[in-house]
Amino acid sequence: MTSQLNSGAGDMKHNWKDSLAFFESDLFKDVQMAALFKDSKTFADAIVKTELPEVLSLYNAEVKAAASSGENIDLAAFVKQHFVIPSSDNAIANTAFDSVSYYIESMWDVLTRTPDVQHKDSLIALSRPYIVPGGRFREIYYWDSYFTALGLIDAGRVNMAINMLENFVDILNEVGCIPNGNRAYYYSRSQPPILALFYQLLEAHLTPSQKEYAIEGMKKEYAFWMNQGANAPLRVITMPCGAQLNRYFDSEATPRPESYREDIETAELIGADKAAFYQHVRAACESGWDFSSRWLENADELSSIRTTEIIPIDLNALLVTLEETLASVTQGGEANVYQSAKERRVKAINTYLYSEEKQGYFDFHYPTHQITNVVSAAMTVPLFVGIADKAQAKAVEATLSSHLLKAGGVVTTVQETSQQWDAPNGWAPLQLFAAEGLKRYGYERQAISIMRRFCTTIEDSFAQNGVLLEKYNVCEPNIKAGGGEYEVQLGFGWTNGVYTRFKTYLAASGAI
Repeated sequence: MTSQLNSGAGDMKHNWKDSLAFFESDLFKDVQMAALFKDSKTFADAIVKTELPEVLSLYNAEVKAAASSGENIDLAAFVKQHFVIPSSDNAIANTAFDSVSYYIESMWDVLTRTPDVQHKDSLIALSRPYIVPGGRFREIYYWDSYFTALGLIDAGRVNMAINMLENFVDILNEVGCIPNGNRAYYYSRSQPPILALFYQLLEAHLTPSQKEYAIEGMKKEYAFWMNQGANAPLRVITMPCGAQLNRYFDSEATPRPESYREDIETAELIGADKAAFYQHVRAACESGWDFSSRWLENADELSSIRTTEIIPIDLNALLVTLEETLASVTQGGEANVYQSAKERRVKAINTYLYSEEKQGYFDFHYPTHQITNVVSAAMTVPLFVGIADKAQAKAVEATLSSHLLKAGGVVTTVQETSQQWDAPNGWAPLQLFAAEGLKRYGYERQAISIMRRFCTTIEDSFAQNGVLLEKYNVCEPNIKAGGGEYEVQLGFGWTNGVYTRFKTYLAASGAI
């Protein structure tokens, strides 16, 4: 792994950077390739009991000794002796809940993490409390947290939401971006930029110093996405008209530590250019949509992934909000810079990412200068941030109603594949984007329909299983969601938050 970290960045007392050497070690690779754990993320999150260099040296010595005698080292025994293996159990044991709302209220405490004590593991320690999503996701996640915060605020837990906002600025100052999650293996990639949305959500509750801290954080996040001061245009693409739009990207061209074996095995299918494959996969993880036909040349083949060649509609719409927010909280020439950038981006989005013929917003494949054919719920994000005109909003509403709205809510894309961010699955953040976007343009009835359908899906599933999940099958709500690299996870932060926000709105509008 090629480190791009500034060795002088941050004053926090932790050793998470040591994990970068762990991920490059023979021990780590041997354990992952042996599929010692069903979920590759498990060993990436393991805690070494003593000192990592000593353990790695001992492993190499034992492997050499075993080989000289014609034997193999007992990997499982070695790992058990030298590592603490983390649990994924976030359930409330032996507890039955009468309602979804009571379950959610009880789960806030279960999903709460107190300020971190840095163990000898991959965790990037945070100094304030936070909420994790649940299940295998034992750390804070960036874009998840905005949707989780909606529920926290509705539950009167505003201080926790503020802690999470400040945590993100802390980690931005430490790492140089707001990583996918607070793990060392996420350091080179971020997630959909929601810091400005987080700021807007909490602005009325922030002290002047907290506002200042968040504003400086938003400026740094914008610099990250716009590659200011960098030598290569990592996340910026200059369009034919000269305007700049953004893509997802990860500078590392190696297998993901948390999915090491899976990436190695899939890379074997594609032949020579494995480095490009790894970057496309990592970029898809930065998108939050890992994985989806949005990123695939062939919807049925993950090996055809081409994420870094795609200019995504949702990423660029969210960056409009970042530019708009920065323009509103700065003054003079600085504010003008952000305002001008916002205006150029909106014009470019509506030039390259909107199709009157196809009636909606679509991703753009910039090597061929063509919009893609994937109809996805990402087209609702321009409505959510308010950059569509009335005709465009009407087109998106029509496309959503005729192609994306299903019995249980809004489906992720119209293409049914083995990937979890495709049909038949629906995800809480996309329901929120769609419902709020439609409300913003006066489609109240349609927004309420989405809220009701998704809440009913959650409630019916809860009646059967007693838990909330990270995703749902919205095409056939009585069937469990599937797809992806891991089992569907319970918890679950953003589902809790969006359900709470929807039920609060439905009750206030008399729509229940």
